[in-house]
Amino acid sequence: MLNHNHRDPVILELYQLYLDNQDSAQFIKSVARRYTCASLERLVFVGDRIARRAAVLALGFMGDFSSNAVVGQALVDRDRGVRTIAENGIRDLWRRVGSRDQRMSLGNIIRLNQTKQYDQAIRLASDLIQECPWIAEAWSQRGAAYFHLSQYDAAIRDCHQALEINPYHFTAAAGMGQCHLLQDNPVAALECFRHALRLNPGMEEVRVQVIQLQRTMKGE
Repeated sequence: MLNHNHRDPVILELYQLYLDNQDSAQFIKSVARRYTCASLERLVFVGDRIARRAAVLALGFMGDFSSNAVVGQALVDRDRGVRTIAENGIRDLWRRVGSRDQRMSLGNIIRLNQTKQYDQAIRLASDLIQECPWIAEAWSQRGAAYFHLSQYDAAIRDCHQALEINPYHFTAAAGMGQCHLLQDNPVAALECFRHALRLNPGMEEVRVQVIQLQRTMKGE
């Protein structure tokens, strides 16, 4: 494994090639030959702007939940490009956790939610939570299913647990805010939305909700 500094020309060249041809498979293969996830994580903190973009992109493709904290911190990077890449990639890291069978179960839960089979999603998520309660995304997905069934208290509890396990889970924070809003609790909703924005300032829809809530609470 090669040693790289913060102005590493290799990662920059590979990233530029990816931007030119959009060949993610080749990008992953080339990066994996030269870098470990640990070396990519270091680049996120010490690299220049383009190197940070490249490293976060690579972690989104190659990393798993162990890289969550690094990519989570990249959500508030001073460079907008880094922030956008982090937001696009971090959800994949949330799903890459546990054994192969557990990841498959999580994928099935996500698909059930996507196809609006919420009762089945809750049942399967409950089984996965019973087996491995440390998988934050299982709690989040069950919370999402409860939300769509208008079971807001249950959704809030599950989203809160997802945040306890994964403090970078901005969608869980935003989901709690939506639940509180539908329960006519604007103060709690505003707190949750602000929390989501602290984690991920790029959530423009949440930012709009914060502005609207602030105006409503001020009587404008």
